[in-house]
Amino acid sequence: MATDRRKFLKQFGTSVILTSASLSSLAAREEHEKRILQAEKRISSNDKIRIATIGMGIMGFNDTRAALSVPGVELVACADLYKGRLDRAKEVFNPNIFTTADYREILNRKDIDAVIVATSDNWHSAISIDAMRKGKAVYSEKPMVHHISEGLNEIKTQHETKAVFQVGSQRVSSIAFKKAQELYQAGAIGKINAVEASFSRHSALGAWQYTIPLDASAQTVGWDQFQANSNIKHGYDSNRFFRWRNYREYGTGVAGDLFVHLLSGIHFITGSKGPDKIFAIGGLTYWKDGRNVPDVMSAVISYPETPEHAAFQTTLRVNFVSGEGERSSTKIIGSEGVIDMSDGGGFTLQKNKMPVAPGYGGWDAFETYPEAMQKAIVEEYNKKYSAADRQTPKVDDVVYREPEGYNDSNEHFANFFDSMRTGKPVVEDAVFGFRAAAPCLACNDSYFENKIIKWDPVGMKLG
Repeated sequence: MATDRRKFLKQFGTSVILTSASLSSLAAREEHEKRILQAEKRISSNDKIRIATIGMGIMGFNDTRAALSVPGVELVACADLYKGRLDRAKEVFNPNIFTTADYREILNRKDIDAVIVATSDNWHSAISIDAMRKGKAVYSEKPMVHHISEGLNEIKTQHETKAVFQVGSQRVSSIAFKKAQELYQAGAIGKINAVEASFSRHSALGAWQYTIPLDASAQTVGWDQFQANSNIKHGYDSNRFFRWRNYREYGTGVAGDLFVHLLSGIHFITGSKGPDKIFAIGGLTYWKDGRNVPDVMSAVISYPETPEHAAFQTTLRVNFVSGEGERSSTKIIGSEGVIDMSDGGGFTLQKNKMPVAPGYGGWDAFETYPEAMQKAIVEEYNKKYSAADRQTPKVDDVVYREPEGYNDSNEHFANFFDSMRTGKPVVEDAVFGFRAAAPCLACNDSYFENKIIKWDPVGMKLG
């Protein structure tokens, strides 16, 4: 480990790591631009990747823009159950793209190489499986499944079809998370023991009270198809369709929507396959608008010791009515430091090593002993510990910032299309995606069933 650490520090820039409070984003920018240039060299006029997006909601539009930022990618078609979004897709991207309310029409087209699945959560797995069986590469929004029971079948389908399949948790492609992973693996924080991660929001839109179009109705929305795979059928409800994240029948709540981002980043940095015990609490404290999932949730998740990492515990929290305002945080805490990735765009590494000597006096039992005993303790202490042993090692903070204009979603799509072109593994395959999603969905199970959920992270099944 010491040799690996020295090698890493030399490659990373010893003067920067040991004496500077800022890691220049120049290296990150050069790394990013080099990869883009390499990708462009591989693209000829006959090397276009033709894509379609299924589900043109918020993520559908954002994912499509990110996909089209990659050279050599062309949008051919879009599908959505609300016609207004298909009209908007033509306005934004191309008036000649094919649009449909039936995703199967897209999968049957021979001129489409890959699909983005950005529907409500209840359709992620079914559409992804159908697409892989039709020979399409698939970029599936997270969480890749609506229910834990869907995961192994989706993994099996990917293995059988050999389809390129990537889950859309962009932190796995982030330059900042990659650098944090390198620091962690080099032993920069010592032995991991805890992770604290959270999202705080303080707005109606942040709490999923999205704008609903004025023409929303059973006539303009494919309501029956939207809830076709739900065990409980409801009459048409605009809130349920346009704000589906608020309902268990179609979404996965704050756990599946936001915890999964946190766990994806944590698993990527630590190399973890996942936890073995999950417990969550929460409640509906403010947004009492008909939703049936919590607006505040906290979870304690236990990670056992494995060959990849020491045992550690993770606390996750989402608060949709947080007085601290909009904020996100991920802190990887070890025995000698912490990697703090709060609010995105980079991270700070803070080092804190304890001195060899434990010290005495102050908030200590030392003053409660007779004077003779105190003198004897001091004499023994001075014999045992040198002056150097009593010094607290001081190490400057390391600050890393992403290059200006950098977008990890664009990078995630670049990696996806690179896998399609070169055959190299994707950065977030079905196994990784399921191992991140399942513990989050187990948080919902824990909350609604009020019990600890046991999980087998290797076998990917409930305990």
